Amino acid sequence: MASLFEPFDLNGTRLNNRIVMAPMTRSRAPDDIPNEMGALYYRQRASAGLIISEGTPISRQGQGYLYNPGIFGPDQIAGWAKATRAVHERGGIFFAQIWHVGRVSHTSIQIAGQPPVGPSEQQGGMAFGYNDAGTPDMLAASQPRRLETAEVREIVRDFAQAAVNAREAGFDGVEIHGANGYLFEQFLNPHVNDRDDAYGGSRENRCRLLLEAVDEASKMIGAHRVGVRLSPFGTLFDMPEYDDNGETYLYLAREFDKRGLAYVHLHDQGGQGMSPMPREYLRRFRDVYHGNLLLAGNLDQAEAQALVDAGTIDLPVFGRLYTSNPDLVERMQNGWPLADFDPDTFYGGDARGYVDFPTYAEEQARKAREQAIQAKS
Repeated sequence: MASLFEPFDLNGTRLNNRIVMAPMTRSRAPDDIPNEMGALYYRQRASAGLIISEGTPISRQGQGYLYNPGIFGPDQIAGWAKATRAVHERGGIFFAQIWHVGRVSHTSIQIAGQPPVGPSEQQGGMAFGYNDAGTPDMLAASQPRRLETAEVREIVRDFAQAAVNAREAGFDGVEIHGANGYLFEQFLNPHVNDRDDAYGGSRENRCRLLLEAVDEASKMIGAHRVGVRLSPFGTLFDMPEYDDNGETYLYLAREFDKRGLAYVHLHDQGGQGMSPMPREYLRRFRDVYHGNLLLAGNLDQAEAQALVDAGTIDLPVFGRLYTSNPDLVERMQNGWPLADFDPDTFYGGDARGYVDFPTYAEEQARKAREQAIQAKS
């Protein structure tokens, strides 16, 4: 039996434990540039074996939410360098999740009010942009424009450049975001992707864009520094169900198994109110993909340990618990109580609900001080 708290070899990168902090959009970056408060947020959580950053857009075109820190400009690279230094100073390992939202964007975010892009002109999803009054707001994604074949290949190059930029910023690797209704999943889905070029039609063609992006990023920084996130059976952001879903992801599993990646990260959307990914399918994926396998989706410590013990996954991924428990590893390891998270502060705002949650040790120290003051009064 492998403890969650033992070191782990992530294809040549040593993790201090098996606990992974999930990528979570927090929308706290003014002008889409990482800042000191963001660096503090990640530093506070650096006892995780691996931190995967919030989604960081590879280009302005790939952005679907205001106040998201990108990875395509020099000021953004410099901003992220503050966060990677902060994590490394505490001995943590930090991967950047690199991201293109595809159709899940809004004209108010795009350059010169251009429409978002996707595999087709089919509309879907929600974006965080500016409403007609110029106020930040959640809005229905705008009508997308169908990408030309040459533009699809440009996006592959953008992902490769984002991987280079992430390494320049000090990240230990990258996770290519292929999940949750964003660009790659739009190409995978035959009800959204109605193309008749090399990126549409057959299962192999629908998977081509993701595989090309993974391969190009791997050429630039090494496959051992590249992970990929997938959400089999996911329906988030108006993604229609389709009969070939399970086999499509098993095809990807076989392809990734050949590539020596850092990991594949599966996201079970059941924790977000969507249909859950069947656990028997997780076992089927494991039987095909023999590399490091991560799983996110409303896990608790007991289920995480059981899945690791069974060899079904290698690393469990925790999201919302990390918003309110910066010392989640220590709390789990010592059986200390977990602080409740606050959904009202997940997205946007200031330090409240972001960097002001204390560690358990800090909580106890505060209580001791209050007791001492009471004893004297």
